[in-house]
Amino acid sequence: MTIRQKLEIIKKMLGLTQTKLAEKFGVSFVAFNSWWTAKTVPRPKMRVIIDELFLEVTGQKIIPADELMAKKQALQQKSSKHKNIVAEILANPDIRDQFILKLTYHSNSIEGSTLTEPDTAAILFDNAALPDKSLTEQLEAKNHQTALNYLFDHIAKKEKIDEALVLKLHSILMNGVRSDAGVYRSHGVRIIGVNLPTANYMSIPKLMPELMVHIVSKTKDIIALSASVHSKFEQIHPFGDGNGRIGRLLMNAMLLSSNFAPAIIRQEQKQLYYAYLYKAQTKDDQSQLEDFLCESVMDGFKILDRMDIR
Repeated sequence: MTIRQKLEIIKKMLGLTQTKLAEKFGVSFVAFNSWWTAKTVPRPKMRVIIDELFLEVTGQKIIPADELMAKKQALQQKSSKHKNIVAEILANPDIRDQFILKLTYHSNSIEGSTLTEPDTAAILFDNAALPDKSLTEQLEAKNHQTALNYLFDHIAKKEKIDEALVLKLHSILMNGVRSDAGVYRSHGVRIIGVNLPTANYMSIPKLMPELMVHIVSKTKDIIALSASVHSKFEQIHPFGDGNGRIGRLLMNAMLLSSNFAPAIIRQEQKQLYYAYLYKAQTKDDQSQLEDFLCESVMDGFKILDRMDIR
């Protein structure tokens, strides 16, 4: 594989422009463009860096156990500085609104919404109606906001994370969008773009309670448990639509119940997220998904600390 081919894949997976990718490599745009056009070849040390990033974004990188453990310990230390994260979110409207905006915008964008972040803010907080955007996208944004508020209250009350919650969240998310809101699918589906079989719809009523049992497992590693449950939920694909958004809401419910900040999975990281999720589902290796979640949860802690995130 040529340098150009590797750079093209890295660019696509990271969702970066050539200018931003040049910055990531710490070189000028002129130097980067000369690699891109094959006018020059990167120096050996830079080729190593390119190769390492290529392995990372394509899901082939091996994450050292001690490196992953260090990230989890850093998150645990962050958690220990907050007595009750969900109560803190509810007590501070600016923090709550930032979580609602970031989680709604990014989660819906991952699923194809064309709303920008400013569009989403106007719909969520100003009740604006945007004539140049579809009514469905705007309704889905408001529904996601309602689902998040319901989730925050649910966790604050220390109520169970169970099958009833999953169905309730789906009924809120798809209210006015689909006639099967809050109901498991009664037909086959496939995940576009990957060779991954989903559960037979007749097995869903059996598989979902089994998955819910894992959620309440006693664990000191909520990142590993969240990654495991999320990958299994997405492979079951219990609903006709909304599985990605519900899966991320469920994962954040688990994180919040363990006093961790919600994971901010950004839309520009969509391809990375999908690659790591697919690896967890097919290779019996969720280390990269766990590493990815660590970074996403750290972004959540930045919001709690009132720090800007992209």
